[in-house]
Amino acid sequence: MIHPKVVAVDGPSGSGKSSVSKGVARVFGFEYLDTGAMYRAATWQVLHEGVDLGDPVAIASAATAVTIISGTDPDAATIHVGDTDVSDPIREGDVTAAVSAVSAVPAVRMFMLGLQRSVVAASVARGNGIVVEGRDIGTEVLPDADAKIYLTADPAVRAARRAAEDSQAERGGSDVAATEQALRDRDVLDTTRTASPLRMADDAVLVDASELDLEETIQAVCDVVRNARTV
Repeated sequence: MIHPKVVAVDGPSGSGKSSVSKGVARVFGFEYLDTGAMYRAATWQVLHEGVDLGDPVAIASAATAVTIISGTDPDAATIHVGDTDVSDPIREGDVTAAVSAVSAVPAVRMFMLGLQRSVVAASVARGNGIVVEGRDIGTEVLPDADAKIYLTADPAVRAARRAAEDSQAERGGSDVAATEQALRDRDVLDTTRTASPLRMADDAVLVDASELDLEETIQAVCDVVRNARTV
């Protein structure tokens, strides 16, 4: 057993944050929050309304007017926009291509920050630990998290894993070279945006999963959590 903790897992696209974070949550019996899915849900709504992706005001209006409900069970990490389950649609190519534009809008990020902190506060109030994964968790959303991990891997490794995942999920993505380029492009967008860019928190522990399989990576992150201070 381990005392409940708030765990922040950040890292670039395709680094394995979701699989690893769910695995860590299962090990400790913690809840789990995928903040990337929240941005994807907002993006789905923006596309659903036919909003111009070049209009940040319109994006903010559409993205912040919806109710986004995130399930925190690592074995059933659902995401709803209102009454609509968008768990599958948010993984489609159109959302993937548009999510950087939506997530770069400062008003959208402020809206999401409030939602994300409220989910974590509710988990803590229940006496539960929670693993929160995203791109600005340790730096912006939860700067006082008990454990901070920056999970990364070589772009070629990330691309091979992402392409395999997409192929298994029948979303295409079997072209590893194209997937790697898409990940590199996403990295540039995430690390250079004005609002909450992707970066490693000063007090985060770097976990490079380039040469680790999933179970080894989960173990490495669990070790960081075990060594972190308690709430």
